[in-house]
Amino acid sequence: MGKKSGMADPVGLEPFDRADKKLLRVVIETPKGSRNKFAFDPKAHVYQLKKVLPAGMIFPYDFGFVPSTKADDGDPVDVLVLMDEPAFAGCLLTCRIIGVIEGEQGAKKKKIRNDRIVAVEKDAHSWADIKTMDDLGKKFCQELEEFFVNYHQLSGEQYRVLGIKGPSHARRLVKSGLR
Repeated sequence: MGKKSGMADPVGLEPFDRADKKLLRVVIETPKGSRNKFAFDPKAHVYQLKKVLPAGMIFPYDFGFVPSTKADDGDPVDVLVLMDEPAFAGCLLTCRIIGVIEGEQGAKKKKIRNDRIVAVEKDAHSWADIKTMDDLGKKFCQELEEFFVNYHQLSGEQYRVLGIKGPSHARRLVKSGLR
């Protein structure tokens, strides 16, 4: 009998929808409302628990990655997905890119870029009118920024938001990360 692996590897899937190349495919790792941070381990073909957030802190929205990409931090390109109900780890979504939160993390001398694409699941009713980050409002964007700063602070890392850009800039970042 041959060696069995955990599950199919979503890392190598197509990053863009075949029918509409403007739509991004996203694999969810951590669902909205979870205190558990999961990450796909491509060697073991399983979703592994990376950390548990403290009581009172949760992932505000679904969080995942774009398959067949690699960001500056060595992981696939990160995506925060806005949708009506939480997905689950391993769920493949088709999304509209609305922008990116540009950021860097690390110590003073060793900083790496860790941008977060923000997208809306293509069939989400509550988010149907959201086309760009500007449509979310300043307060909403500020809360997203604060989540990432606080999330990294828990690991003893600094995260600094460099700016928020629109969908065309975010799409270029995804394309630059294609493997």
